[in-house]
Parts: sequence; C-alpha cells; structure tokens
Amino acid sequence: MTTELTVLALAGLLQVAQFSLYSALSIRQVGPKKAAGPRDVAHVLTGTAGRAQRAMNNHFEGLILFTLAVVVVTLGEAASSFTAACAWVYLIARIAYWPAYLLGLAPWRSLIWFIGLLASTFMILAALF
Repeated sequence: MTTELTVLALAGLLQVAQFSLYSALSIRQVGPKKAAGPRDVAHVLTGTAGRAQRAMNNHFEGLILFTLAVVVVTLGEAASSFTAACAWVYLIARIAYWPAYLLGLAPWRSLIWFIGLLASTFMILAALF
C-alpha cells in the first residue's frame, strides 16, 4: 500500500475518533433519550459539544478533497516522496485542527486548516504536473 493510501486510512480512523468524541459529548449535553430519538428537530449543541460537531463536519469536508487527491495520485501513478510528505502534512494538520477547534484557538485553527488544504491541493497539482 502506498504512503498516501496508508495516511488516508489513518485519516478515516481519525474521523471515527472525532465521531466518537462528538457522540459522547452530545449525549452528555442533550441526554441519551434525545440523542437516540428520531431528530425530527435538530439539536443545537453548544460549547465543546458544538465545537466537536463542527470540527467533525469540517473533517468530513476536508477528507473529501484529500481522498480525491489520494485517488488522483494513486491511480495516476504519481506517488512520490513529495506527495507522501503532503499526505503526512494533511494528517498532522487534521490532528492538530481538532484540539485547536475544541479549545477555540483562533486564529490558529484557521491557519492549521489552511495547511491541510494546501497539502491536498499540492498533491493534486503534483499528480497533474
């Protein structure tokens, strides 16, 4: 398996970890009965639970672009030490983004997010050129 695919698998596990934390925090905030209910009306989460939800959703969004980058690099047979380094930068940025968002570390979380975006973008560009 290429480095890029390995990092993609790890990013998927990071998503599972974020979902688990979000679930635990949201259940603690709204209670197990509401959390297990049909959610006909969305629960508005606040504080750390709300930030965990938004950080998790943000990772879903970033993961789409990163997955695209990994697919393009892998199927395009464009894997290199540069694309591998970009993949690791993406994952490290996403790992750092999570606590930065949960702790409300502005503007650092935005800078960390941008680093992850650049890593995915550079992977795509490397595959094209």
